[in-house]
Amino acid sequence: MNDKMIAELLTSTHHIALVGASDKTHRASYGVMKWLLSQGYKVTPVSPKLDGQMLLGQRVYSSLEEIPEAVDMVDVFRNSEAAYGVAQEAIAIGAKSLWLQLGVINQQAAELAEKAGLKVVMDRCPKIEIPRLGLEKR
Repeated sequence: MNDKMIAELLTSTHHIALVGASDKTHRASYGVMKWLLSQGYKVTPVSPKLDGQMLLGQRVYSSLEEIPEAVDMVDVFRNSEAAYGVAQEAIAIGAKSLWLQLGVINQQAAELAEKAGLKVVMDRCPKIEIPRLGLEKR
């Protein structure tokens, strides 16, 4: 996916489901979630371990299917092997895109999502891409 396509994806995205959310402040998922919220995105954390709790002011859900409203992007902070299952869930809930974080590389997951009509970004981080592409809100 080229820069123009990534910029269009990031500007058309409003609601992000962050799979693999953590309440540990030193984890990348926590820092990225906090930053995305500061940029005006609605971010819904997904973590079976934290289900029902609040994280950065947002209710945590145990799975994508439990989120009660439409999700634009599924941002994956899980290992590469888990990405295929997350891609299946993203398709099932009608997400528009699947974003696999830095180090999360799963070609089968990307192909599955793309065949289902989702836009896919792999091995990148929106916290890096948004400023790099000049899309920061602050």
